[in-house]
Amino acid sequence: MEGRVEKRNKPLSGVKCVVNTCHYYIEGDHCGAHQIEIQPRNARNTQETDCATFIMK
Repeated sequence: MEGRVEKRNKPLSGVKCVVNTCHYYIEGDHCGAHQIEIQPRNARNTQETDCATFIMK
């Protein structure tokens, strides 16, 4: 499966991801996406945010 951004075999530095159903998930709770996008622009708290890079395995 191909995602929106390049998938790498090395973790994205400083990003922890525990969503093991994501295409970009790397064992050990890492993100293998080249970059991530968090939405929406005017979020005011954690509950209003969303990882737009997420794609189901």
